[in-house]
Amino acid sequence: MKTKLILLGFGLFFVTTVSFAQKGSSKSIISDQVAIKKYHSKEELDRKAKGELLVLYIERIESLVQLMPYIAFATKPGVTLSTLGIPENNDNKKVLESKFEATDEFLESNREFQKTILPYSDTNNLVSAILFFEDTLKSLHEYSEFH
Repeated sequence: MKTKLILLGFGLFFVTTVSFAQKGSSKSIISDQVAIKKYHSKEELDRKAKGELLVLYIERIESLVQLMPYIAFATKPGVTLSTLGIPENNDNKKVLESKFEATDEFLESNREFQKTILPYSDTNNLVSAILFFEDTLKSLHEYSEFH
């Protein structure tokens, strides 16, 4: 009898643990990495070395790539499937996770490409591109006010 009680207790503990493990917190559809710490003026960028400009250029591209596919839902991190009213079933979670993985692979490939090829670009073109990317990111953050 004591053995059955111990097994029953262990079984209930196991079922409880498994059920709580399935209810983990939802993952944000927009990465926290899209946030830009500082926007720049043309004068600030003109004073920077080309190496610094390359880093900013790559960061801005990565922010845009991680943000643009989701602007119909949100423009800032913290939004999850459940906050959008999308069922958090296995199919939806798998599709979202697949998208995250594909984006990560693209960003890594793009980062390597940019580090190899981008140093050959004209510094003035880099400055113009960074300003364009930053204006686009500002517009995306203002976009949420339109709906």
